[in-house]
Amino acid sequence: MNTHAKPTAATTVRPKPPIAMLAELTHRCPLSCPYCSNPLELTKRDAELPTEVWVDVFRQAADLGVLQLHLSGGEPASRRDLVDLVRAARDVGLYTNLITSAIGLTERRLKELDEAGLDHVQLSLQGTDAEMADRIGGYRGGFARKMQAAQWIVDAGFPLTLNAVVHRQNLHQLPRAIEMAVEMKARRIEVAIVQFHGWAMENRAAMMPTREQAAEAGRIVAEARVRLKGQLVLDYVPADYHNDYPKRCMGGWGTTGLNVTPEGKVLPCHAAETIPHLTFDNVRDRPLSEIWYQGAAFQAYRGEDWMQEPCRSCERRKIDFGGCRCQAMAIAGDPAATDPVCIKSPLHGRMVAMADDFAGDDAAVLTYRTGP
Repeated sequence: MNTHAKPTAATTVRPKPPIAMLAELTHRCPLSCPYCSNPLELTKRDAELPTEVWVDVFRQAADLGVLQLHLSGGEPASRRDLVDLVRAARDVGLYTNLITSAIGLTERRLKELDEAGLDHVQLSLQGTDAEMADRIGGYRGGFARKMQAAQWIVDAGFPLTLNAVVHRQNLHQLPRAIEMAVEMKARRIEVAIVQFHGWAMENRAAMMPTREQAAEAGRIVAEARVRLKGQLVLDYVPADYHNDYPKRCMGGWGTTGLNVTPEGKVLPCHAAETIPHLTFDNVRDRPLSEIWYQGAAFQAYRGEDWMQEPCRSCERRKIDFGGCRCQAMAIAGDPAATDPVCIKSPLHGRMVAMADDFAGDDAAVLTYRTGP
C-alpha cells in the first residue's frame, strides 16, 4: 500500500467556473453532533474571517461565476453579523441558502434575514422526537427550540429543506422524518446516511448502519418518491460502506464547488484537509479565482491524469471519477487509490468486513463534538 503517494501532474483542461460555494462562517455551534463533518481541530472565534473579508470573498465568488452561496458552520447563527453577510451576498447577486440547526434564530432575526434577502433555509434534523434529537445533538431542549424556529421559518415564507442525517441509532425514524417534512410544508428533504468524515469517523462503531438498515432506507425513500411526487422532493445520499460503486463525489474534484473554512482556507471539499500532503491557499493571501484555477489542492485530482488502475482504464471513470479521494485516504491510506467502496477496488472486501464489524458493535458509545 502506498501511503505517501503524490498526485501526478494535473490535467491541462481548464475547468468551468464553480456553481456553488460553501462558506463555513464559524465552527461555533450549540449542538455537539457526533456525526459533524467539521474537522476534529476546530477554528476558534478569534481566528474567524471578519465581516469585511467575507464580504470581499462573496464579491470575488460572484465575479468568478458562483451562483449559489451556502452559509454554514458550525452554526452560522452564532455569527452576530449574519444579517449583514446575507445582505452583502444578495447585493452581488448570489442565491443565499442558510444551513442551520435553527437554535439561535429568533422570530425577529428571521424577519431581518428575510429583509436582507435570504432565499432559502436548510434545517437540520437530529431525530423526530425530543428524546432522540436531544441525545444525538447533545443539547437538552434543542428539539423544542428547533420546532418553534421551524414554524417561524415557514410562517416567514422561506422555502424550506429538511436535512435528516440518519445512522444506526435513528434510521428507524426515517418514515416519520419524511412525514414531518410534509407537515412542515418543506419543499425538499435530504436523507443522508451518515458519511464517515470528521467527527463521524470517530463514531463509526456507534453509527454504522447495518446492511439491512441501509437497504430498508433505500426502499423507504424510493416508495416515498413515488407517493409524494409533485409534493416533496427527496434527495438521498446512500450508505457508502454498503454500496458496490462509489458516489460521484462533489461532481468530480474541483469541478463544481468550493469550500471556504472559518479561517479562510479554500478547499475542494469539506473533508479535503484529511489528505495530509495537500496545501490549501487562503483568501487572505490569494484571489479566489487564482485559487480555483491554479491552486495546487484543486489541481491535484482534477480530470483523470492522477488515476491509478483500475480507475484509469475503467468505463466508469467519467461517471464517478474514482469516487471519494478523502475516503480513499481514510481506508486505503492513499488518496489516489480507487475508492474502496468500488467493487473493483482490491480493498472492497476489507470495507465490507469493516462495515459489518462496526455495525455489530452494540456496546459502542457516542463521542460528541467538542469546542471550539
